[in-house]
Amino acid sequence: MINNIKTVFSIKDLENLSGIKAHTIRIWEKRYSILEPMRTDTNIRLYNLQNLQKLLNITLLHEYGYKISKIATYPEERIPQLVREIISKKNSQNYAITSFKMAMMNFDQELFFNTFDWLISEKTFKEVFKEHFLPLLKELGLLWQSETITPANEHFMSHLIKQKILIYTESLQIRKPTKTDRIFVLSLPLNEIHQIGLLYLQYEILDKGYKTIYLGESMPIENLQDLTKHFENITFVSFMTIQPDRSVINQYVKSMGQKLLQKNNEIWLMGKMVEHIDQKVLSDRIRIFDSMEETINMI
Repeated sequence: MINNIKTVFSIKDLENLSGIKAHTIRIWEKRYSILEPMRTDTNIRLYNLQNLQKLLNITLLHEYGYKISKIATYPEERIPQLVREIISKKNSQNYAITSFKMAMMNFDQELFFNTFDWLISEKTFKEVFKEHFLPLLKELGLLWQSETITPANEHFMSHLIKQKILIYTESLQIRKPTKTDRIFVLSLPLNEIHQIGLLYLQYEILDKGYKTIYLGESMPIENLQDLTKHFENITFVSFMTIQPDRSVINQYVKSMGQKLLQKNNEIWLMGKMVEHIDQKVLSDRIRIFDSMEETINMI
């Protein structure tokens, strides 16, 4: 795994991480010498982590109205100093995501914690998750697909985000539920491992005053069926990000309905794969949701 960690990046990687087009980066290099790439024997540009950090800082300054021609005249140490001045005003939406990206690339958990603490001093956990973690996670998926980051980078950042969700969830779990008309059971289908959305949804459900039972990843329907012997009025909640496969998803949902919908139970489904579910297998007690926000509003 360690041998797969990226410390050298292509100009396409820089484009993916910064949002600045490769063509623009080349122009900035040629006109203003803002970066000093290494060159291969065939003259292909390669960049190190320091180049990436500098570009991300320059991108932030550019977004705040600084002209590239002006930035290029600053001594090297002035650029991070200006960034610090901007973020000290607590008004930089993009700084946190940029900082989280650098934490990910450098496997720097101290930077992650410091950035999170900076955010949470001004925002609620819900705001941090929706305004910063959610956009970051969506971007991580794209960065991973384009091979800009490695699985090691993605796992490192995902674990830290999960850790924060669990810490804030525990503070709600110790409270006595205020609503007893329904219980929520949260799980993922077999071979589905993407837990972050489900973990955060548990936090929201607990915050609304309900009891939750979190069963996590790769849970067979038969095991979910066991819960129907112990509780009534269950809402089974599941994310389908990569599983079940589209070729079997309708049969899977039918099976969920047959085995779990005793009494007043319901099934709530969300995730990328739900778009492949045929409307015919749905009912007023099997619902699909297009977004986390829509689900939260139904709780």
